Amino acid sequence: MERDPRRPSGRLLRDGGMDASYVDLADPSHLEFDYLRWMRLVLRAARARRVLHVGGGACTLPRALAAADPAGRQEVCEIDPAVLVIAREHLGLRRARGLRVRQVDGRAHVATQSDASWDAVVVDAYIGAAVPRRLVTVEALADVRRVAGLAAVNVVDNRAGQVVRRVAAGLAAVYPRVWCLGGRGGNTVVVGSLANGDLARIAAAAAADPSPARLTAPAELASLVATAAPFADDELVTTG
Repeated sequence: MERDPRRPSGRLLRDGGMDASYVDLADPSHLEFDYLRWMRLVLRAARARRVLHVGGGACTLPRALAAADPAGRQEVCEIDPAVLVIAREHLGLRRARGLRVRQVDGRAHVATQSDASWDAVVVDAYIGAAVPRRLVTVEALADVRRVAGLAAVNVVDNRAGQVVRRVAAGLAAVYPRVWCLGGRGGNTVVVGSLANGDLARIAAAAAADPSPARLTAPAELASLVATAAPFADDELVTTG
């Protein structure tokens, strides 16, 4: 855990040499990481108030959403107990209205949820720099689709975008509309949704972000993923 020399109340959690989480102890609404601001744009535009978060870290986005809407419902699944200890002891994670944090496997927890019980599911979990493949197989995403009308997945990829395309292909197999926000390489937020949504408004807001993001609309993304194969559970068994 590091203090931010530019922001006295800012705290940065690093894991394996990578920036993993950032919180402002004095301002829970502050989202330092660009992709979290992009995700907040997506959730606000969808008016998603019941959000299940797979992957916790310091619970930065759930805390920001709960602070803005205490009457909403943010539930976090974090599998690593050590991460939660650090978040509670050093990163200001406390009990708060509208926020629940569980130490549980995210995919297993999604499987226990009732149909349409959430407005959105956010997948923001990592092993090293990669989203765990078991969280983004077409089977896992089908279960997300069962419980929520919107899914947002944070993917770190290079400029070739092979992982982004495969995650998008998995979402396209279960959601009628798939699109994404991102730049060239780095983080990309891939979104699957049942509703149309105002993508023009989201695109304008993302372009005005301090780290501007480009929205790739459903038609354009569909052409990019036409030849991409989604991740699948049997592939994980085969490859280990």
